[in-house]
Amino acid sequence: MSPFVVLLRQRIRRDRVQLTLWIAGTAALALGGYAGVSRSFSTLEDRQSIIAVALANPVLLMFRGLPSGTSEGAFIAFQLLPWLAMLAALMSAFLAVRHTRGNEEAGRSELVWATPAGRSLPIVVTIVHGILANVALAAFTALALLITGLPAAGSLLVGAAAGACGIAFLGVGLLAAQLIRSSRGANSLTVWVLVASFLIRGIGNAAGTPDDDLSGMTSAWFAWLTPFSWAEHTRPYDTDTAWPVLLCLGLGLVLAAASVVLQSRRDIDASFVAERPGRVSARPALASPHALVWRLTAGAIIGWAVGGAVTGFFATTMSGVIDQVSGDNPAVTEVLTQIGGATGGLDETVVTLFFTLLGILAACCAVQTVVRARQEEARGTAEIVLATPIGRVRWLADHVVVATIAVLIVVAAAVLAAWFGIWSTDADGSLYRIVAVAGLGQALAASVFTVLTALVFVVLPRATIGLAWALVLVATMLGMFGPLLGLPEWTANISPFAVTPVVDGDGVDPRGLWWLVLAVAAGAAGALALMRRRELASGG
Repeated sequence: MSPFVVLLRQRIRRDRVQLTLWIAGTAALALGGYAGVSRSFSTLEDRQSIIAVALANPVLLMFRGLPSGTSEGAFIAFQLLPWLAMLAALMSAFLAVRHTRGNEEAGRSELVWATPAGRSLPIVVTIVHGILANVALAAFTALALLITGLPAAGSLLVGAAAGACGIAFLGVGLLAAQLIRSSRGANSLTVWVLVASFLIRGIGNAAGTPDDDLSGMTSAWFAWLTPFSWAEHTRPYDTDTAWPVLLCLGLGLVLAAASVVLQSRRDIDASFVAERPGRVSARPALASPHALVWRLTAGAIIGWAVGGAVTGFFATTMSGVIDQVSGDNPAVTEVLTQIGGATGGLDETVVTLFFTLLGILAACCAVQTVVRARQEEARGTAEIVLATPIGRVRWLADHVVVATIAVLIVVAAAVLAAWFGIWSTDADGSLYRIVAVAGLGQALAASVFTVLTALVFVVLPRATIGLAWALVLVATMLGMFGPLLGLPEWTANISPFAVTPVVDGDGVDPRGLWWLVLAVAAGAAGALALMRRRELASGG
């Protein structure tokens, strides 16, 4: 069997669970989008009113696609295509870094390079692996839309656009892995490029020119600088323009080829962007393991906190826009209430919805912080720390504590930004209390994933990264899209994000508060207790 086939089989086997979740989640989002649109925006008049309001409110265009008609299919593409492309991009970027810089950090690449496979074949296999993953994502996404009865050309184009965008960011991830010396830094660079591209696309759409019939628009020229915009400009179910897909594919392949060339010109464990020199002597605070964990994760926590602040600000400044939308189509309020779970007015519903997104951000921050323990263990650096008087339980407890503090920082940033939004818009003063309750509830929900990740790390160390992120993805899909998919209420309630306390009149409905508290307490105690008997698992 050729080295190429052996390496490809190994990568597919290693990623089978993660890729299945990414691909199934993307297809489920496409299918759920059709169910939600067909139920809530069933008439042409409903869809026309939403498109007209979106064209008049640039903020809405930041978080939706490019309006390209009012047919059922075109409206689904307007609502979902950027997010389908986002999922494909994240899947591809993480795959690229995991099998290049991640393998190099763990010492696996050096072993493979010493075989007849050489230095170039592994990265070529990673490129093929990433392309195959995106082809599968495109096929299943298109199939999900085809079975709903939507036109075949548009359905295939939605899948192709999402998959091609994924291939573009596969190239971004491969290039970042050559430029940056650590997988963590390469992932961070890739995510920042992805977020910047998404925002440029949104700003370009917001600055565009609406069509005369208010059913579509032409985006500003700079929107064409990003793969997300190329995917949108395929305009599925409208003009069905396929050639922008080639731009995504071309960018991905050019960046992948550049990565192959760069890898052939650097030493193992080297990078083209030099690391910042460390201090000659450490600060006194770094004498404790707790401070070391904080030092290693502070940059990422700050990034998540910025995202939390943006989410909080929109939570209390978007209600006016959404009120205008719901005035033309009351079904909008019904959908928001289903997702957010609030029982009060529209302002409370919007806050609850945005703070559900905040809970997901905070959970991601917590998972990334605890997963750092597994990364340190796999690289062998944890063994150095544990060779000191620091015990295993204390070491894991430090990661859990820092993750908890990180959750509180992200939520606090969102709450303060939301309060500023209330003050700047002279909104109803009762929103201050609603924001505080929603923030505390989502902090507790995010903490559930802190202890779940710690438990997985103790019991199944080699599955920590994939399984921890999979739990967040499943909870997000059930909590955010379960109601739109028509799933039973109990399935949505499995998600911690969907059962947090909400304000109910003059009081507070605790909903799943005590279950969440119990889960956090039991999970933390269980993880720390089991860690006493756990040996180091340094393999990847």
